[in-house]
Amino acid sequence: MEGLTTIKQRFEIIGNDAKLNRSIEKAIRVAPTDISVLVTGESGVGKETIPKIIHQLSHRKHANYIAVNCGAIPEGTIDSELFGHEKGAFTGATTTRKGYFEVADGGTIFLDEVGELPLTTQVRLLRVLENGEFIKVGASSVQKTNVRIVSATNLKMQEAIQKGKFREDLFYRLSTIELNLPPLRNRENDIHLLFRKFASDFAQKYRMPTIRLDEDAIKLLINYRFPGNIRQLRNIAEQISVVEESRNIGVDKLLQYLPSYNNLPAVIEGGNSQESNFSEDKDVMYKVLFEMKKDINDLKKLTLDLIKNGNIDEVQQNHQHLIERIKKEDSDFIPKSNVELIQIQQSTPIPTQENYEYIETIEEDESLSLHEKEIEMIKKSLEKNQNKRKLAAKELGISERTLYRKIKQYNL
Repeated sequence: MEGLTTIKQRFEIIGNDAKLNRSIEKAIRVAPTDISVLVTGESGVGKETIPKIIHQLSHRKHANYIAVNCGAIPEGTIDSELFGHEKGAFTGATTTRKGYFEVADGGTIFLDEVGELPLTTQVRLLRVLENGEFIKVGASSVQKTNVRIVSATNLKMQEAIQKGKFREDLFYRLSTIELNLPPLRNRENDIHLLFRKFASDFAQKYRMPTIRLDEDAIKLLINYRFPGNIRQLRNIAEQISVVEESRNIGVDKLLQYLPSYNNLPAVIEGGNSQESNFSEDKDVMYKVLFEMKKDINDLKKLTLDLIKNGNIDEVQQNHQHLIERIKKEDSDFIPKSNVELIQIQQSTPIPTQENYEYIETIEEDESLSLHEKEIEMIKKSLEKNQNKRKLAAKELGISERTLYRKIKQYNL
């Protein structure tokens, strides 16, 4: 029996995540048997690789291997596709046709998205699993088939069973062995390895130098949630490889290809999942941190220019876009040397610590009152906008980043 490393190389599996390795090891062990296997995991995690491993390591490897996407076949024709039909069985059936279970006799059938099968087809499939028998559409005679069934789904099968969308007896027949593949966001150490592999592949395909990420971009990539998993990562690598002229990619460029960073996530109505809220907050925090880093670098550049140049008008003209942005930002600390450049005279000395003052001119009692009013206004705005931060921030006249900070600060 081939070892784990050999199998991963043979089937081009990148990564060394413990859960991934465990699933592959289980696939290797069950391959020589005829046990039914159910592969579970989110869409895009690479579930289609496991059935190939099982088939190639089994005694059926020289027979047919057929992969069927159950979700892509219309309900009216899926029985015909799987089990075949007789001539005249329905309109358009001009000839007798073999189904996948007849063609794959002696081999393996992979039923992808098995949770999408209609209930009537589930009954037919259950019969195949129980005694290897099926009947063609429009036929009366029973046929035998000897196939190994490996299936996969991204649905929560127990929920589908409770809702009456999937037969419980069929589920237990399909899932004698269940293999779960982890989502990409839980394989942090594998993300950059996969990206480099995809970048190298596309560099060869399109005959151009391989793209590289700088350190900050790598951190951003690793901490992205990847709702589309490996499929999404591959698409991102291909887009950047084709579109970007520069082969060195930084945070600013990478952010353009990560959808959830373009719009801050809103609170999902009726959502009670702590994991979902944590993931959303994590995305927002990373965006805030990268924006803050950019702001700090801009401020450093402006201040150094002011110190070296000494010409306030010229500095103001060169950095007008930055000054306007700072004016619009709702900040606890406002550097006078940057925001009020217009009011500073040419004779103003080089900025020192005295040029920066903390905005706090309200008396203590009055400040407490305003503090309470601010909390009340934020609460009302969030309730009014159904906890959608983007809309609430717009109504309050502050940035989404500031609203997020205040929500954390006041533990709202």
